Amino acid sequence: MLKEVSFLNPEFFWLFLLLPAAVLWHFWKRKQLSATLKISSVKGFKAQKSLVAKLKPYLFVLRLLALSSLIIALARPRKVDISSQTKSTKGIDIVMAMDVSGSMLAKDLKPNRMEALKKVATRFVEGRPNDRIGIVVYAAEAYTKTPVTSDKAVVQEALRGIKYDNVIQDGTGIGMGLTTAVNRLKDSKAKSKVIILLTDGVNNAGFIEPETASQIAKEYGIKVYTIGIGTNGNAMFPYAYAPNGGFLFKMMPVEIDVNLLQAIARNTGGKYYRANSNDKLESIYNEINKLETTEIQELKFYDYDEKYRLFVWIALGLVLIEFGLRNTIYKSMV
Repeated sequence: MLKEVSFLNPEFFWLFLLLPAAVLWHFWKRKQLSATLKISSVKGFKAQKSLVAKLKPYLFVLRLLALSSLIIALARPRKVDISSQTKSTKGIDIVMAMDVSGSMLAKDLKPNRMEALKKVATRFVEGRPNDRIGIVVYAAEAYTKTPVTSDKAVVQEALRGIKYDNVIQDGTGIGMGLTTAVNRLKDSKAKSKVIILLTDGVNNAGFIEPETASQIAKEYGIKVYTIGIGTNGNAMFPYAYAPNGGFLFKMMPVEIDVNLLQAIARNTGGKYYRANSNDKLESIYNEINKLETTEIQELKFYDYDEKYRLFVWIALGLVLIEFGLRNTIYKSMV
């Protein structure tokens, strides 16, 4: 309960240092406050004090308690109920353009490139509650998996549904994927428009050149972050179907068009990254998450419940009790 109470003027608590001085002053002056009579012997007056007489010194305690209550009242105790409301003032529209060609099943990332990407991308979406996100998938062709939306459940469900299924022709059409992503953002009114383009190969399909697509993105004010995914050297790639319907794998060289991805990022004001491990891929998305921040306005509402009135009434009651006792029961006592 005390954790919920704050004090508007806590400096008044320094007045408690005066109370010990008041106690010392009282004991020093107490004999002067009562009438005295000097006699040679008090043997004939020896008698046990009554209960009323024994309680008289405690009148001063009532006064101390009253002063303490007044000090607490001056400090203005109050309970504060704080409610907050956040409002996104300037949102960001983001499209993740993901390569879903057969090479994304390579096992240099665990369990493979595609599953590693889906896991990291899902966490990225969870960390962007105030932005709209869309997903474009591409191989030789490209299509929109989900349009730009603020419904994160829809985006996450779309991510879980990404797989290599030969729905689109195999190959790597970087220009096709980038152009489709640009098409999802070109009419956006957001403060910032961003594409995260990920691929694990070289452009070898599609009828739109990646350079042309990046120029279109630049004209629409869209920033493109490019990610080349794959280890350095060789990796286990799928090369044929096994009799059981699975894939056969063999070691093959990893080829990523780094110069192209760097040029796309540079032309649009973005940045190029290389993800050669699961940890590196996650750190890349974390960095992009920090670079592209949404301005949030937080409104806080304070509801104060003042408690000082209670201590004022306590102090007044104690003063009246002491005053009444001194002027009634203890008025004629020596």
